[in-house]
Amino acid sequence: MNKGRLEAFSDGVLAIIITIMVLEMKVPHGDGFEAIRPLIPIFSSYVLSFLYISIFWNNHHHMLLTVKHVSGPILWANLHLLFWLSLLPFVTGWMGENHFSSIPCTLYGFVLLMAAIAYWLLAKSIIAAHGPDSLLAKAIGKDFKGRRSIILYAFAILIAYVNHWISLGIYILVALLWLIPDKRVERVLIKH
Repeated sequence: MNKGRLEAFSDGVLAIIITIMVLEMKVPHGDGFEAIRPLIPIFSSYVLSFLYISIFWNNHHHMLLTVKHVSGPILWANLHLLFWLSLLPFVTGWMGENHFSSIPCTLYGFVLLMAAIAYWLLAKSIIAAHGPDSLLAKAIGKDFKGRRSIILYAFAILIAYVNHWISLGIYILVALLWLIPDKRVERVLIKH
């Protein structure tokens, strides 16, 4: 299969996810700042999730630049990633509506954890299809950044029951770690 179809499908799903998230935000009744104040947690959770979708989309794009052909396991691994990302609108809305309380914050972290694992599995599927000397294998190496993210998500899930604000802070920290552009794939592509 041509990787263009995989990219187009993934881009479409991610665009729909963002659209669903923004449509979940309701227009306030009233024209003053008092009307907007109750929407601050909802808008804040939307901004964080939009940032995460953007990070996954950006890194997914860079990852697919290394793909020469698409195999069945790559297709399934990609769908697995999209499944977890498609749950972000639900957990985003629930977390925002409940002012980042423990259980919604925990479920939000679980979805992020599963998306990170799915992304890692997609990378492993691409490397398996293209070999240990593939461009992606060279680019990510031991993938300390990806492993660190998974560990931080797991810790944030556990800590959410003790202090959901620390958990939320960890989600923001991981997003900031990935917000700094990951140049590993670009460096390998330029050398190649």
